Amino acid sequence: MALFRRQPKPKPPCTPADIPGNPGLVRLEGAAKQALEASRGRLVIGIGLFSLAFIVLAGRLVELTVLRGATEPVVARGVNPELIAKTALMERQPIVDRNGNILATNLKIASLYADPRKVLNPVEAATRLAQALPELPAGEVQAKLASGKSFVWLKRGLTPREQYEVNRLGIPGLYFHNEQRRVYPQGPMAVHVLGYTDIDGKGISGVEQYFDEQLRDPSRTGDPLELSIDIRVQHVVRDEVAKAVEFFNAIGGGGIVLDVYTGEVIAMVSLPDFDPAEPGTASKDSRFNRITLGVYEMGSTMKTLNTAMALDYGTVKLSSGYDATHPIQISRFTIKDDHPKKRWLSVPEIFMYSSNIGSAKMAVDVGPERQREFMQRMGMLNKPAIELPEVGGPLVPRNWKTVETMTISFGHGLSVTPLQLASATAAIVNGGVLHPPTLIKRPPGLPAPGRQVIRRDVSDVMRKLMLLVVEEGTGKKAEVDGYMVGGKTGSSEKVNERGGYNKKANFNTFVAGFPMHNPRYIVQVMIDEPKGNKSTYGFATAGWTAAPAAGRIISRIAPLLGVPPVDESSPALKQAMYVPIPGQPVPNFSNPNVTVTGRTQEKKLASQ
Repeated sequence: MALFRRQPKPKPPCTPADIPGNPGLVRLEGAAKQALEASRGRLVIGIGLFSLAFIVLAGRLVELTVLRGATEPVVARGVNPELIAKTALMERQPIVDRNGNILATNLKIASLYADPRKVLNPVEAATRLAQALPELPAGEVQAKLASGKSFVWLKRGLTPREQYEVNRLGIPGLYFHNEQRRVYPQGPMAVHVLGYTDIDGKGISGVEQYFDEQLRDPSRTGDPLELSIDIRVQHVVRDEVAKAVEFFNAIGGGGIVLDVYTGEVIAMVSLPDFDPAEPGTASKDSRFNRITLGVYEMGSTMKTLNTAMALDYGTVKLSSGYDATHPIQISRFTIKDDHPKKRWLSVPEIFMYSSNIGSAKMAVDVGPERQREFMQRMGMLNKPAIELPEVGGPLVPRNWKTVETMTISFGHGLSVTPLQLASATAAIVNGGVLHPPTLIKRPPGLPAPGRQVIRRDVSDVMRKLMLLVVEEGTGKKAEVDGYMVGGKTGSSEKVNERGGYNKKANFNTFVAGFPMHNPRYIVQVMIDEPKGNKSTYGFATAGWTAAPAAGRIISRIAPLLGVPPVDESSPALKQAMYVPIPGQPVPNFSNPNVTVTGRTQEKKLASQ
């Protein structure tokens, strides 16, 4: 039985805690507490360090993404502080047309630069860059990257795709700088009005240059420059002038639409033109604004001013006339008619048939001094005031005597801009008030600045005469049903380098107003050196080239501008716009089959 006795459990080894009064117990408890406190302190310090690191990183992130944005890279600020100023300079306000359509605005773009001191291998970097951006010459890039400078531009204005391709190369020392580029959504549509800016956002031409300070004024942020241009009308004018230039194989052309009561330029086109986004590719000719900078002898369109002048001074009446049977020989000049009637012509016939002989004699009766005063009054002797830097001054004869008086009467001897002619014609048809032309939309409801230059009754007569030119004279091809178009043709031979005239180089103009019973707009078309073709029987005068284009423009823009058509067959309208001509029967407007002749007609003419 002793073999199966349960053995007692062995006692665990003795510990200091089992020994009453053992001093080692106190020492052990103190060491454990110290170790625990030390571990806790290290943990607190670690947490503090990690928190501090996170705070620093968070602050840096806020600085980069919120405070600084993406406008100024770190390296750029240290390497080239001028970048900040350049970015501010490139800020420009948008430009819009009279209906709020954007004509010019800014877009953010990225530009590539380098700190050559941080580029490890210039040769390799240049080779890889040239592969990503093929337009960059590898040799030129390599020279920049090996220059040792702190800052070099590599390419301005990258596309998003180009920026991505460069970024994925991962080349040290290359950076992007966010700046702005001026863009023109309408392309070349209104380039001679808008102009363009350089790569740093400075206005170089057009309203971009004229209003450069205003467009860069930070206090005007979000305040667009509102032009008088209607981009819809601009498109129509450009389209029709371009078609005429191509059809007649001309070297250029132009067109302008002007509000006769405000002076606002609704459209202004000069061809050839160019894309303002790529001005470096534009030729000298395409940069030239034929409307405001070119000065030309405007041909027979000046007879509008000549006739208004004689009527305003009272030297003629509608019943007056002159003998146009024979050419005028004066000094070394011979003045003759292109389509001679070889008879006495009344004032309406002189204007309708565009008689040089009759116009010259009419001007002589006014005299050189009064003719010059009238041209000054109509704004033809001074540079026109309009919001463009590209404005030409007129070429005025030094000696203004009888010969000059005669030649100026039919458009030779005085060279002006097409803008001047359009503005003066607007005054002739609007009741006699000359409004300064403007490219800025006038505030609605406020009267436009202007001054009375001819009598209202003279303006009334001139509207009738201009309507007669389209109905019966040289401007028939400008006729548009329902819009009572009136106008005047002008074909002038261009002056050659030797001071003479080139009979094979014409500058053709047709200036029109519509509707003539209550005119609202002037439409003027110029074709530079057109060539006749089979459809015009070889003729290349304004009646065949410029007048049809003006008619097509009017038919397309009248509905856009809210001008309603009228019934031109209305007896009341016909009577109101009728011009009596000596020798011709007077219609009975209530009964077209009956005419009035004899003393009744003579009394009517004498009262005009």
